[in-house]
Amino acid sequence: MADFVVKVADERGHMLQQVEQGYSVAEVRDRFVSQGYLVYWVKPQGMLSSGLSFGRRRKLKQSSFLVFNQQFLTLLKAGLPILNSLDLLIKRQRDANLKVILENVRERVKGGELLSDAFATHSMVPKIYTTTLMAGEKSGNIDEVLTRYINFQRLAMTFRKKLFVSLIYPTLLVSVVTIMVMFLFTYVVPKFAELFNSLDAKLPAITMFMLALGQGAQKYFPFVIGGLVLGGILFWQWRKTDSGADQIDRVILSLPMLGDIRLKHQVATFSRMLATLLQGGLPLVPSMETAGESMSSRRILKGVMRASVRVRKGQGLAGSLEEQNIFPDLAVEMLEVGESTGALPAMLNSVAEFYEEDVQTALNASMALIEPLILMIMAVFVGGVLISLYLPIFTLGVH
Repeated sequence: MADFVVKVADERGHMLQQVEQGYSVAEVRDRFVSQGYLVYWVKPQGMLSSGLSFGRRRKLKQSSFLVFNQQFLTLLKAGLPILNSLDLLIKRQRDANLKVILENVRERVKGGELLSDAFATHSMVPKIYTTTLMAGEKSGNIDEVLTRYINFQRLAMTFRKKLFVSLIYPTLLVSVVTIMVMFLFTYVVPKFAELFNSLDAKLPAITMFMLALGQGAQKYFPFVIGGLVLGGILFWQWRKTDSGADQIDRVILSLPMLGDIRLKHQVATFSRMLATLLQGGLPLVPSMETAGESMSSRRILKGVMRASVRVRKGQGLAGSLEEQNIFPDLAVEMLEVGESTGALPAMLNSVAEFYEEDVQTALNASMALIEPLILMIMAVFVGGVLISLYLPIFTLGVH
């Protein structure tokens, strides 16, 4: 048996985190669910037998994991047993982290564990993957569920790449502006201050203000950088706490443009995951819990978990999500149609496709507005600094 860290909430909403022993993540989760707790997550504690720690800082490379699953599926379809397939793929695996995981999984499967339980002991492996495997093992159709998972990952990776490409230019622009401003205030402005001191001329008020600002920036620059680094570390630690993550998520979702994009992105991701799990044969409530745990938005995560409790009691999916006030009205209406027609997985995929396209359109529109806005701010700011510095020289030239 292994140790697992469990985070649950009771009927009164009181949070509880403790260490429990169990055979797998799924077994520990089912134990607490049967006792009436709302399970937020179950994570393996400690280190693997190989001595490699899998904490929050380590992440599984999604592209390597996708390639592994494509190869694994091909071998299984060719009729090779699971252990033989793992042996072949381990020999060819170049990703060190994934290779350690696969070696440990092979030993666990050789010892009699199910493939899904063996992968579930590794926190780096996505929960949707282990749940999908479990559904395939129960139905005896592991090839089909792996195919659906691979298709899901391909779509998710394509969507993330589009978002990344859309954000490259604005990020580069902001970085250049920041470096330029730092250079102006820590080097250029102090040089002009030395020049004006040697001239001993009367300077305009705006020039005096700019020189004082530049000299202060040069003098206290190391302290400012140190303060920013310390503040960043403290902020990073605070965002890992429940209250910090909740407040940050609340602020992001309340932003006029970014909040709407983030919400739609989370809705699309949740819908795509839920559709994949349902198509794999998993029941609705476990599918909701698995998809909900993958949400980076704390508000949506908690809302989905509360909705899953209502679904467990017999309420419909659309009505349960509508009560949480987290999903857009259009998404709820589409899910309601999917439930009433018995085509919920297909409708979930439609919701995902609609909001993925909506997010991409909104992001492109936002970038089209933000980019010229950044350029205008940069032009006004840099122009103001240069005018304030050259104004005394123009005045001296006139006199």
